[in-house]
Amino acid sequence: MKALIVHGSKMGGTAGLASMLGEDLQGVGFDVSVRPARSTSEVEGYDAMVVGGALYAAWWHKDARRFVKRNAEALRKTHVWLFSSGPLDDSALLGDIPPVRFVQKTMERVGAEGHITFGGRLSEDASGFPASVMAKEQAGDWRDRDQVQHWAKEITEELDI
Repeated sequence: MKALIVHGSKMGGTAGLASMLGEDLQGVGFDVSVRPARSTSEVEGYDAMVVGGALYAAWWHKDARRFVKRNAEALRKTHVWLFSSGPLDDSALLGDIPPVRFVQKTMERVGAEGHITFGGRLSEDASGFPASVMAKEQAGDWRDRDQVQHWAKEITEELDI
């Protein structure tokens, strides 16, 4: 089974989550491609697709938004899941965080089978405003490997693999 995982990531945290998910799906037999949403144009021939976007002030990363808009028809023709990353605390581990409004509408538009919000990552040396300001008090990594593995398992169960 072929899977495409694309991500919109500014500082690498969401790209890291996409890679973790790709490793987990590959481990159960998927042929996986993990790519940046910005530079991904070929989406035909996949049995499943996952689109991830970093959250910034309740907005999904623009590359993830643009990818979905460009490829909505292809996404409707396959199994698709969405993920978000961003909370700079452990709230993503404490309970389900509903998708932001754009992601909820996207789920409906493309017939997504599920969504999850993972914790985010912000390095101490983050550059640009407001990241550098936020990093002074909120630097850390809240991505949870076990949560990613659990979600990968849910995807494989939904596909009956």
